Amino acid sequence: MIFVSALSFSQEQKSYSFSLEEAINFAIDSNYTAINAKREVLAALKQKWETTATGLPQINAGVDYRNNLKQPVSLIPAEFTGGEPGTFEPVVFGVPQTMTATATLNQLLFDGSYIVALQASKTFLEYSENLEQKTTSMVRKEVVNAYGTVLLSRENIDILESNKETLEKNLRETTEIFNNGLAEEEDVEQLQITLSNIETQLNNSKRVLELSQQLFNITLGIDLNAQVTLTESLDILILQNIDLQLLAEELTLENNIDYKIANNFTEQRRLELKLEKFKALPTLSAFVNYGTQANSNTFTFLDADQRWFQSSIAGVSLQVPIFSSLGRTAKTQRAEIAFDQAKTEFDETVQKIMLEANSAKNNYQFAIEKYENSKNNLNLAERIERKNQIKFFEGLSSSFDLRQAQLQLYTAQQEYLQAILDVIVQKAELERILIPPTK
Repeated sequence: MIFVSALSFSQEQKSYSFSLEEAINFAIDSNYTAINAKREVLAALKQKWETTATGLPQINAGVDYRNNLKQPVSLIPAEFTGGEPGTFEPVVFGVPQTMTATATLNQLLFDGSYIVALQASKTFLEYSENLEQKTTSMVRKEVVNAYGTVLLSRENIDILESNKETLEKNLRETTEIFNNGLAEEEDVEQLQITLSNIETQLNNSKRVLELSQQLFNITLGIDLNAQVTLTESLDILILQNIDLQLLAEELTLENNIDYKIANNFTEQRRLELKLEKFKALPTLSAFVNYGTQANSNTFTFLDADQRWFQSSIAGVSLQVPIFSSLGRTAKTQRAEIAFDQAKTEFDETVQKIMLEANSAKNNYQFAIEKYENSKNNLNLAERIERKNQIKFFEGLSSSFDLRQAQLQLYTAQQEYLQAILDVIVQKAELERILIPPTK
């Protein structure tokens, strides 16, 4: 039983392996937000058909059974039955039990509101599809960020472990020199402080890596504790994500997803105004009714010899709105105000998109420049730290100078890693704005 249980557990813990592009494609289908966005599109499709169906033939049927426990009594002149004139005789008409079955066909012939509703349902479907595309682009950006963060955390741990190893070696050598009376105790203490800080950062980085991996799993829509292998490194990603030609890419507003959504929203407000205007038009519909009825003193409606009497009626119905105490006028004016507001918001959105594109280009260019600068600074910091190590062990500089050089190196290492991630993230943001998402 223990073996079977362990086998089942191992089967449930599925492992994954992703390149960045593979992770993006996987998340588009399995990310929790992306899944619900697809359901919103499906719901919009159903709503479109729901609206369409209201203008198609509608058939309703019903069965009505009545049992008059106390039949109504009517009064008729007594002379009808040979009684005294001027008096009335109580009589009961009909039978106690009746059953009626009816079927009615209704068909809408003309309704201005129905025409507008069809247009609105189509616009709403486009709006839902555009929201799904925006969700896809946002999921792509989130995956890029999460993927890069995991790689950054792993690289940071490797760097810290390498720094720790170097510091432990320095500490051992300095301690030995101090024991031989050739170094001061402060030199040992300075290295101990630096080593203690590195160990604390290393422990925290391991915890951050675990959290980053869990966040990545959530972004992909897989189990929090699933084993995931990332097949690309930061060095590979930085080469793939430095694209100066992207900075020359022009913004095409019609391809921007935020522009499409704002345009859909404005169109919805226009159709709402049109709907209020069309409510002043007449509504014409037709109907055909067929029914059958049976009467009995007892419940004999299921008997073969029960007599049923047929009836049928056909007709048209015309509803003409005449006066609403200016209620429809107020609704129309309110819809017109909402439409004007939507147009103003649309103009504002266009300006914001253009500003957002310029800002994203600037941020991407700055990220590239910052990366190049941090790479050069890292090389310089490594050289300075090596020189200070040599000087320290030759007695030409103090432990304080060595510690300052080491801290400068550690800062340069962190800035370099963050610069790589910034390039990757800023490119993803610029592509989200400039490049239309694929369906």
